[in-house]
Amino acid sequence: MSEAILDVQDKPKTAQWISLSLQHMFAMFGATILVPKLVGLSPAIALLTSGIATIIFILITQFKVPAYLGSSFAFIVPITIATETGGIGSAMIGAMFVSLVYAIVALIIWKTGYRWLMELLPPIVVGPVIIVIGLALSGTAVGMAMNTTVDGVSQYSLLHFSAALVTLVTAIVCNIYFKNIISLMPILIGIVAGYIYSAAIGIIDFAPVQQATWFQVPDFLIPGVDYSFTVTPTLLFIMVPIAIVTISEHIGHQLVLGKIVNRNYIKDPGLNRSILGDGLGTLISSLVGGPPKTTYGENIGVLAITRVYSIYVIIGAAVFAIAFSFFGKLMAVIETIPTAVLGGISILLFGIIASSGLRMLVDNHVDFGDKRNLVISSVILVIGIGGAKIEFSESFSIEGMALAAIIGVLLNLVLPGRIKQEVDFGDN
Repeated sequence: MSEAILDVQDKPKTAQWISLSLQHMFAMFGATILVPKLVGLSPAIALLTSGIATIIFILITQFKVPAYLGSSFAFIVPITIATETGGIGSAMIGAMFVSLVYAIVALIIWKTGYRWLMELLPPIVVGPVIIVIGLALSGTAVGMAMNTTVDGVSQYSLLHFSAALVTLVTAIVCNIYFKNIISLMPILIGIVAGYIYSAAIGIIDFAPVQQATWFQVPDFLIPGVDYSFTVTPTLLFIMVPIAIVTISEHIGHQLVLGKIVNRNYIKDPGLNRSILGDGLGTLISSLVGGPPKTTYGENIGVLAITRVYSIYVIIGAAVFAIAFSFFGKLMAVIETIPTAVLGGISILLFGIIASSGLRMLVDNHVDFGDKRNLVISSVILVIGIGGAKIEFSESFSIEGMALAAIIGVLLNLVLPGRIKQEVDFGDN
């Protein structure tokens, strides 16, 4: 790899520190605030908890891993379903149990090593599940882009759809035709362009911005105060199986990040520590009303481009995110982003999620001439996208992508012909 300008433990000068940290914050900003906007959570809490979760992650990984934690897109559908069935508190409780799964996996890895995990979650299972996550959201994205609500009725609006298209085209142009930092922030730049266009065509109500104060405490959701702590089997099966995807995503990020900074993070500080840090970040986030967290590829991309790997720069970005979450005027602006703008950017984002599942299958040379692989992927895709459900009672059911993920794991374990996965962990 290219020689680092600032290595992991190097501390930058003050002016450089501020500029580099702001760069990282803006790289993750668009995606981190988009998730809560889509599921009905507070963007301010999402920002606040992203900063707190990142600092917790860095502490747990002994100041060795320069990773930023933001809102996870994998949980959009589960949070939406959990909220519809039991209120937003249900989604938070589900996220707490996801963090418990992370802790259990981290403990097992600590005691037994990590290779069993890749045997349990091979690309032929995880890839199709990721595709399901993206495609299951496609109808939502298109509906947000095309429709507006008039007198409580959703109807097609070419005006709003034009705002979605401006947002989408801007994001595509930034991603394809620009280099360096611009190409890493297509979500943020697309939303800004869509917002400006929406203001020009008069579909934004600026009253909330005028009424907002400059300093505003985020809207916390505390268990036992803002909602009752009730756990149901259905809730667990809605949220917990998605950890199959997010843990696999975490491993992939650690491998890529390790190659960029020329370190073996699977061994030191260890996959057990990084997974535990990720899980604790999600736990703290859910305890105050924030979405589940995951390490962000956008920030890994910033590291690769700038060759500044300093852990202090990541901590600075986390501090800025925490500070911005109390900026009332900014949070009010975020609340006024039109649904069409969010729909436009979601068309690209959800498509990229699905495509990343395809990329996982291609990169790992999954052979679809093998009937075993064909069967596993086919069943996962149709069950997940079709919304299949196993209902045991009125209060207990497993459905959609959660059911698809569970069946995918089971099929991989029981069907004959399973081969050992060869994964480069950077052992040499």
